[in-house]
Amino acid sequence: MGQVVVKVNGREFALSCTDGQEPRIRRLAQYLDARVGEFAKTVGQVGEARLILLAALTIADELSDANEALQQERARAQAGSAADAAAASGIRSIAERIESIAARIESS
Repeated sequence: MGQVVVKVNGREFALSCTDGQEPRIRRLAQYLDARVGEFAKTVGQVGEARLILLAALTIADELSDANEALQQERARAQAGSAADAAAASGIRSIAERIESIAARIESS
């Protein structure tokens, strides 16, 4: 089990994590600390819990927007795949008709 110490709003927190995840946890904590710092500059030191809550809500909102955009892109890609399949089917159908006409012309 890995151990990492992160600093948020000037306060250190010791955390346990899966081995190898320490750099990721540090990076995430730095992002959180930056967001907390933004709120501290805007609203002042209104309490650690409130600052962290504001930062967490903002980050959750960003994540929600990103997930929504990803879902829309996946839906667009699936619709595109369905349209591609329909187009390919249509092209096959036209090719079969052309071959049928060509066969009739050859047999005449």
